Amino acid sequence: MADHLLEAFADGVATLTMNRPEARNALTSEMIQGLSEALPRLAADPKVRAVVLTGAGGAFCAGGDVKGFAAAGSGDGAAAAPGMEQKVAGLRASMESVRWLHEMPKPTLAVIPGPAAGAGLSLALACDLRICADTAKLTTAFSKVGVSGDFGGSYFLSHLLGAAKTRELYFTADVITGEQAAALGVVNRSVPAAELPAAAAAFAAHLASLPTIAVGYMKRNLNAADHATLSEVLDLEAMHMIRTMGTDDHKAASQAFVEKRAPVFTGR
Repeated sequence: MADHLLEAFADGVATLTMNRPEARNALTSEMIQGLSEALPRLAADPKVRAVVLTGAGGAFCAGGDVKGFAAAGSGDGAAAAPGMEQKVAGLRASMESVRWLHEMPKPTLAVIPGPAAGAGLSLALACDLRICADTAKLTTAFSKVGVSGDFGGSYFLSHLLGAAKTRELYFTADVITGEQAAALGVVNRSVPAAELPAAAAAFAAHLASLPTIAVGYMKRNLNAADHATLSEVLDLEAMHMIRTMGTDDHKAASQAFVEKRAPVFTGR
């Protein structure tokens, strides 16, 4: 059986590719376990300066394996069946991948060539940035299969779009195109499908060229700003600013400024 999650590394960019093209990269336990193992490791690897998440075969990820759900079956009273707490704990553990995408001290980029639905869309939303083909189709999908949603989509979409639009997209499970997603602010960039590989590669390369340590602290500041008070954010900014001023990247940038040239960051 082919690996359900492929990993590649080049020029500071680690790329994770969900690899079930015959099923539009619907999530499997192998894929989820692969993400849960890879993301903490890549977060800690100083050679990795940006992480890309994408899908094989023209799709991003169709979300949970609905056929698998149907095969497993869940009749009336399933919520009270023995093992419910274990199921909840297992699902919660599998969702740690979105926390790593959101919190790791490296920029994360979702490259969306085609369908992103349900938990697949949630994975894309967990990334810092998103670029997609203008023809890609995105949907929350959960209401169409009678479930409430997982993998943090309700959190991430609410922060991107606000309460009213997020409720609309969750309740109706409307399908939007990549072009519409860019107009709404769900994705950062939408490009013609034929241009996506080159545009995504350039975007990832730019992220990998940034001062990595500073970007990591920026993420901490911005994530804290979602819930912290102004005073708490000011405290974080002060601490992180002083820390980054001691990095090699800051020193190199200061020297480049004096010499009136562009800085070259090394991520240290």
